[in-house]
Amino acid sequence: MNSSPIPEGPGSVSGAPHLPEGFTGTFTSRYVDTGDLRQHVVTGGEGPPLLLVHGWPQTWYAWRLIMPALARDFTVVAPDQRGTGLSGKPADGYDTATLAGDLVAVMDALGHQRFAVAGHDTGMWIGYALAADHPGRAARLAVAETPLPGVSPSPPLFAPARLNNALWHFAFNRLAAVNDQLVTGREEAYFGWQFATKAARPLPDYAVRHYIDTLTDPAALHASFAIYRALDDTIAQNQQRKTRRLTLPVLGIGGDHSLREQVADTMKLAADDVQTLVIPGCAHWVPEETPEETLAALTAFLAPYRDG
Repeated sequence: MNSSPIPEGPGSVSGAPHLPEGFTGTFTSRYVDTGDLRQHVVTGGEGPPLLLVHGWPQTWYAWRLIMPALARDFTVVAPDQRGTGLSGKPADGYDTATLAGDLVAVMDALGHQRFAVAGHDTGMWIGYALAADHPGRAARLAVAETPLPGVSPSPPLFAPARLNNALWHFAFNRLAAVNDQLVTGREEAYFGWQFATKAARPLPDYAVRHYIDTLTDPAALHASFAIYRALDDTIAQNQQRKTRRLTLPVLGIGGDHSLREQVADTMKLAADDVQTLVIPGCAHWVPEETPEETLAALTAFLAPYRDG
């Protein structure tokens, strides 16, 4: 493992805006080289390892509000995935098999053979792939707020307006290049709309600004669409994965103003031991809209693993 140079700038622990009090006393940024990829990882805390997998269009920073409390019970590992934040942005490798393999390689480098996983949004895709492709590595899996391509039924092209408003970015993000051209210089309009319309409790302006700032670099913008451009591969992988049902405990979390029970219902198509949670007053951005409720849910779900 190569952990130099030290990550710096707004994407790092030392430079991120408005972190909770005491955050920098618990958490540090490091780079982990896992062969063909250098990944930025934020780590801290004591106890059994817990891997936090962010969603689109975010970074490790999405978990910041609940990380200090989690660190009292767990060794928290919050990476920037391939293509995001301060991690490398190669041209390919954005199918969920590869993305899950990236994170397993990080946990190997950090010395964590078995660990719990929490994934939000596209982090749910990656968390599911990790649990399915690397059996025995994930002890428990908590996932939130997305359909699961290749497992969930695909919505119709002419979906009701409310559903279309929630999901139209899937088709847009999959485009080969014109999406880069349309969003360049309009990052605030496109990503700002995503954050504003999918929140029951608006995210702070500084957080939205932070995420958008990470996406103004052309390489970062291009990479932000890559997990969607790889959906043909991911769907094929998931259709194979769901023939081997998960047996580990799974928690499916939905926002009361968003997917509700659909998250757990989706996971029941692929896993045998699924708990359902709907968080009141919450829409899509679960760890940031309702951090206290999210923390309570994860703490309760992970207690048997923590006390192991």
